[in-house]
Amino acid sequence: MSALYDRIGAGYSATRRTEPRIEALIRGALGDARSVVNVGAGAGAYEPTDREVLAVEPSAAMIAQRPLGAAPALQATAERLPLPDQSFDAALAVNTLHHWTDLRAGLRELRRVARKRIVIFMRDPPSGEPFWLTEDYLPALDPSRRNSAIVDVIREELPSVKSLPFQLPRDCADGLFAAYWGRPEMYLDAEVRRNISNFALAEEGDVAKGLAWLRADLASGEWDRKYGALRRLESLDLGHRVLLAELA
Repeated sequence: MSALYDRIGAGYSATRRTEPRIEALIRGALGDARSVVNVGAGAGAYEPTDREVLAVEPSAAMIAQRPLGAAPALQATAERLPLPDQSFDAALAVNTLHHWTDLRAGLRELRRVARKRIVIFMRDPPSGEPFWLTEDYLPALDPSRRNSAIVDVIREELPSVKSLPFQLPRDCADGLFAAYWGRPEMYLDAEVRRNISNFALAEEGDVAKGLAWLRADLASGEWDRKYGALRRLESLDLGHRVLLAELA
């Protein structure tokens, strides 16, 4: 993960801004936690500002983009948190588990350092609506099998976990992989794609071919004939979830 984001993360904050509705969902899930360790914190987009926060992030490029006044950050990995047992009320992990090299070790570390709860935000595609981008154009980028396996491990390691659904808004400010479900032209923007790890990890040939099909379908009107109704929806459930595990 560190090597990936050292490579692609230099302009991350340009398109990966805080989405207020995701922020509100995470804040609600954190509840009365007064101290939070944010693991895989990146540039700190979803860190609460009204409580004590420590960020843990393996990539120096991402730490360098943390804004002035952001919470202090440690350069470390989820699998080996340099923190005492039960040192924070809550552990937070946002869009990061798919990058961990040892998922079970990372989850056990979250459980070790958190006193009250663990809050995870991620996408589990099979629990939401099908996504046209991976259905029709870029099936090689579909994270369904991988993310469903992650959710299975979370449920094994954190039996108390419950799932809170989130409908992704069409005007989502955070340019995550599915953010442009109703703005398909955005996927043709190289800067947008550069800040999405799904594209960075994919074979260039697969991406080029899929984008060529998408470009042609947008030009011909075929995309709008099939999916144009999405442009008028306010939000869509594409499987984004907060997974909340109460520990005490």
